[in-house]
Formats: sequence, structure tokens, C-alpha cells
Amino acid sequence: MDPCPFVRLTIDSLALRLPETATNKQVGGEVHPSATPCYCKLRIKHFPSQRALLPLSSISDASSPPDSSTSAPGFHLDADAVRRVSGKKISLRVSVYAGRTGHTCGVASGKLLGRVEVAVDLAAALSRTVAFHNGWKKLGGEGDKPSARLHLLVRAEPDPRFVFQFGGEPECSPVVYQIQGNIKQPVFSCKFSSDRNGRSRSLPSGFTYSSRGWITRTLSGDQWEKKQARERKGWMITIHDLSGSPVAAASMITPFVASPGSDRVSRSNPGAWLILRPHGTCVSSWKPWGRLEAWRERGAVDGLGYKFELVTDNSTSTGVPIAEGTMSTKQGGKFIIDRRVSGQGESPARSSPVKGFVMGSSVEGEGKVSKPVVHVGAQHVTCMADAALFVALSAAVDLSVDACQLFSRKLRKELCHDDQSSLS
Repeated sequence: MDPCPFVRLTIDSLALRLPETATNKQVGGEVHPSATPCYCKLRIKHFPSQRALLPLSSISDASSPPDSSTSAPGFHLDADAVRRVSGKKISLRVSVYAGRTGHTCGVASGKLLGRVEVAVDLAAALSRTVAFHNGWKKLGGEGDKPSARLHLLVRAEPDPRFVFQFGGEPECSPVVYQIQGNIKQPVFSCKFSSDRNGRSRSLPSGFTYSSRGWITRTLSGDQWEKKQARERKGWMITIHDLSGSPVAAASMITPFVASPGSDRVSRSNPGAWLILRPHGTCVSSWKPWGRLEAWRERGAVDGLGYKFELVTDNSTSTGVPIAEGTMSTKQGGKFIIDRRVSGQGESPARSSPVKGFVMGSSVEGEGKVSKPVVHVGAQHVTCMADAALFVALSAAVDLSVDACQLFSRKLRKELCHDDQSSLS
């Protein structure tokens, strides 16, 4: 099946130029002491608003680009959303503020400096990249009086994606469907297992795990079997194609253990998964592709913290981090790998080696029925086995919500070891 059509609206080259007479008065140290004292809110009707910090530019030439700039996460629209707005006048509204972001006593912080609007035609971007604006825009002002100016590059581009959905919760070994419009077709099946000894049945014997959780050869393959109290270990989910062949897996390689004196998995000692792909012709031979760490963040609202790395060498503890963030354990959220977004609600990840949108997966909060929906950028899929890796990763993220559940709470029976579930 073909990927689903998506459009991505990007906002780049964001920068603010203030008139010299207003620079100290409007954004002086008493108002905001940081090096970037201004920010903007971006809004399109019927979509959640976004925020981005604005660097100040010293360029005075209106025809020149800013000397420093930033980007906003952007907006994503599927084909149905594009059809809904097709033929309608759609505007991107950018409101610029001086001062701190956030709220104080329920009142939005920051002083409004002005707004700009850019008209966009998203339907045209289903087949080609379209630029709607590239340059400076005046923020209000009267006549020839000096006024602040905002620089921005607004464009839309095709962003086709494969869309998958679990037919049930990952721990229930569901079928995974590919979705395209109203068509739903099975493409994978899942097999969840929970080994009470903590060893994955599908990993080769004679392997153990280093302190960071990479697979390494050792002379004693049983040293890892040391039992620890209050831990969750041995979970594995294997993704099979329609012929029944395993094409990807997620294996819990570092147990999720309660930190001393608490009933939660701490950031200082996170649990970890390896995302595996088949290696060779033997069904029991796997090669690590990525590594996911997860823990439970403390705060006013508990969060699931996570970090995902690409494995660069399966014999060392090196990895390339490409996603990190936190989502609410109560409300859930989205796990995202994107050049512009390092995690849910995070700022653009300039140092990330990935290009464009890679994947996104829905995650439900604790106690809710979870059937993850997975989006994978078409440019990152050359065969269905590639897509299976992202499906396995999304399952690992979803299962991490349960693995990071407070140890004072009881897990559902599907997540318990065979000997435990028989006693319940």
C-alpha cells in the first residue's frame, strides 16, 4: 500500500528586529534578563498554538536575512485536514511578545509588541513545496515611525507517511494494521512474552548486558541472572510479518527497578529496551538497532521520561541520541522523532542527526486502553521490515508506561510472569 498524503507547514528563519529607540525600553534587563527576551505565539485556526523564542537581529537592511534565527516545530495536516481547509482563506497568525513565556497568577506573561499574518494555501502543497513568505514583516506601527519587524520563512511541503495502528494493547499480542483513509489492512502480528528469569528467549545464549545495556560477549552468560527485589524484567514483544517471520523486536534489557527508599523508577537508574532487527538467516539471531531508556519523573504531575538512541556499534556502549522528552503519565502524549522537536513540548533539536519527520506514536496514560497509532515518514521506509522497527519502538514506549508504574500498584495480568499470573 502507498503512504498517506500529509502536508507539513514549516516556519523557519524566525528573528526579531527592534527599533533602536525601543530596544532598551521594551526589553531591558528589568523586564527579562535572558539573552533572548522575546518570543512568539503561532496559531492556525482549529490547531493547537505553538511558541518559539525569538533571537534579536542587528541587521538593519530590510532586504538582508537575520544574523541569527530559530525555527518553530510547525504544523502537520493529513489529507482529510487539508481537504477541510481547501478553498478557504487560512492564515498563520504570529503574535510577538517581549518578556518571559508562561503565566503568572493565571495571567499570560509578556508584553504584546504586535502581530503579523501570512495567508497560506495548504492544498497546493500536497504535490509540491510552496513558499508563502520569506522576509521581514512590520509589527504594527504608524506611518513612518520606527517599529519592530519580524523575519520569517513560511512554506508547506509534502510529507507522506505510513500509518499503523495496533488492534489492541501491545501486551495482548494484537494484530497491527496499516491505515490509509478508510482502508484498514493487517500487516504485522505481535507476540508479547514475559520471561520470569529476565532472559529473552529469542536472544542468543552466551550473551549478557553491560552497565549501559548493550549486548556484549562474556565468558559467563549466567552472571546477569542475579535477582533483584522489586523489579520488572524479561518483557519482550516480537513483530512478525504476515508469513509469520519475525521482522523486529523490543527486548527489555535493563530491568525497571524501584530506587532505594521509593516505589518508582528514577532517572538515575532507568530501565532500558533494545530495539532489534533480524541478523542473518537464523530466527534467533538479532542485531540491535536502537536503545530506549525510560523512567518516572517527579514533579507536580508525574511524567514518563524517555531517551532514544540509535546504536552505532553493537559491541560498544556508544549511541546517537535522537529523541528525548517527558510526557504525562496520567494524560499520555506523543513519542516523536523529529529534527525540529526533541520531545513533547521541547524546543527544536538542532543537534539531532535525523532529517525531517521520522516517526510519531500516540501514548495513552496509566489505566487507559492503549492502541498506539504510529506514523512513519515515507522517506525512512524502504521495506516493511523498516516500518516494523518503528512499530516495535512504539510498543516499547507504550509498555514503558506500565513498567514505570509505581511499584505500590499491581500490574495487569498480561504483564505478569507465568508463575505470578497463575497465582493471581
